[in-house]
Amino acid sequence: MSDQGTVFVALFSGINVGGNRVVKMAELRSFFEGLGFSDVATYVQSGNTVFRSQKGDAATLTKMIEAAFEKRWGFYSRIMVRDLGWFERLVTENPYPEIAGEPTKLHAYALEREPTTEEIARLAEKCTGPERFEVKGDVLYLHAPEGIGKSVFANLIPRTLKVPGTARNWRTVLTLLEMAGQAGGR
Repeated sequence: MSDQGTVFVALFSGINVGGNRVVKMAELRSFFEGLGFSDVATYVQSGNTVFRSQKGDAATLTKMIEAAFEKRWGFYSRIMVRDLGWFERLVTENPYPEIAGEPTKLHAYALEREPTTEEIARLAEKCTGPERFEVKGDVLYLHAPEGIGKSVFANLIPRTLKVPGTARNWRTVLTLLEMAGQAGGR
């Protein structure tokens, strides 16, 4: 970690969905700044936050931010904190590069942990439609040719895999990588 700190991205789960658990992005930016983070920026209303931290790793920051968030807003939101290197690997290791130009059909799930072989096999049994997926470490890549909104399989992923995670479409993934890269160059 340099003296400038490390750039991270926090991916929130379950905020600003259907008018529930509303968190304004300006308030979220102020919240992160109040926690002592710098170069704070948000992207879209689902709670994607790029920030720089002088200390701590992703796991430590996740616990700290989740606790402070729950205290501030009064509800729990699972948060996946990942560093710039993680996002670079996510994009580089995309098993479906031919779909990258159709960002609404390609999604990446940041998972709390790497699923076991048995958990992946259980999920593979449920993948009977047009979708296909691949797991690499703590990332699940999903190609949903008809879009995630029409995907029956996408709805089965959390219940079947039983590894907490949060999904982002490929456009969001690329935008967050770009934002984190720009923050890393400051």
